[in-house]
Amino acid sequence: MDQIVIRGGRTLSGSLQISGAKNAALTLMPCALLSEEPLTLRNLPRLADIDTFGHLLNNHGVSTTIEGTNPDEFGRVMTLRANRITSTVAPYDIVRKMRASILVLGPLLARAGEATVSLPGGCAIGNRPIDLHLKALEALGATIELAAGYVKATAKGGLPGGRYVFPMVSVGATENALMAAVLAKGESVLDNAAREPEIVDLCRCLIAMGAKIDGVGTERLTIQGVTKLHGATYAVMPDRIEIGSYACAAAITGGTLELLGAREDQLGATFAALREAGVAIGPTARGVSVSRANGLHGVTVSTAPYPGFPTDMQAQFMAMLCVADGASLLTETIFENRYMHVPELSRMGADITVRGRSAVVRGVPKLVGAEVMATDLRASMSLVLAGLAAEGETVVSRVYHLDRGYERLEEKLSGVGADIERISDG
Repeated sequence: MDQIVIRGGRTLSGSLQISGAKNAALTLMPCALLSEEPLTLRNLPRLADIDTFGHLLNNHGVSTTIEGTNPDEFGRVMTLRANRITSTVAPYDIVRKMRASILVLGPLLARAGEATVSLPGGCAIGNRPIDLHLKALEALGATIELAAGYVKATAKGGLPGGRYVFPMVSVGATENALMAAVLAKGESVLDNAAREPEIVDLCRCLIAMGAKIDGVGTERLTIQGVTKLHGATYAVMPDRIEIGSYACAAAITGGTLELLGAREDQLGATFAALREAGVAIGPTARGVSVSRANGLHGVTVSTAPYPGFPTDMQAQFMAMLCVADGASLLTETIFENRYMHVPELSRMGADITVRGRSAVVRGVPKLVGAEVMATDLRASMSLVLAGLAAEGETVVSRVYHLDRGYERLEEKLSGVGADIERISDG
């Protein structure tokens, strides 16, 4: 199993290319199921999750062609074409590897009138039921059955469309319902819909394919169903979580990074919290510049649905605050089991106390390198960040989590001055 070894204490400086957003790409790829014409996605990150989702779509009859295979280049171009749906079953052996696999449910149901999808897997960060996905699809006219670990959704004769009010904001459920509604026979209204930039990206891609969607970027999406969608070419948005993660890398090492391709408009709450902690952020001709101004100091942050502070940035922010002056309070409101990185950070000398969904982080003068183990994707990045600032050597195990969400991480960081390498056991 691969490990990442970091010899900390180096100040990061230079330019770093931001990749296409993993969460957006995994939402755009299943759009190919909605049309018999090709969907070409540009700026697709080179990640394990992208490959896994590609295999799942192949299982349904989607052909995938990849350009940009030069290992010296970031990003790829993938053309997906579903001339014919050959299977409406998403099997357990593929779906268990990645929670995003549930996003084939809505498009398969809309295009083929039925879908049988295994209950999903993914990071072990707490209970993430799919009941809102199913209730939203039922509101659009689907019949839902659960049996033997599978969801079976049917809509003989097609979905009629309908209205659903989400009792709580759910990104995945909004995405599934949205993809199902675009081919419904009538109008659908999704109230209290998620407003994340990835949702906006999905809407724009679907509109490029011929969908009729009003209210993009708001909590009410109104969709007029169409009989068919056509092909399109669409560029995946920059990864806002990667932007935030590397901004924390600049801050925790006292360095300055220009994040190429970054867009400040997608990171309002994240950048606001960074600025409050003492990080200077400003636009450049090619992206965004991030540097530590006059030392870090403690802040109070609570995760929330967009436009609030993203749960996917909580672990990285915590790592940065481990070396800030004073105390910080972090509250996790989205997932109930997302502090599994705390014991590992504590092994490196961090002073963190967890009480329920809140964590008090008291800044320490320095962190010390140690052998640590990643527990999930974002926790993995928090350990890398801590290792960059730590005195001595840090060895991070279970880095397959990182490979799910950060494209060529060690290459990017070494390019801006980090002493980091991957060690493979062959």
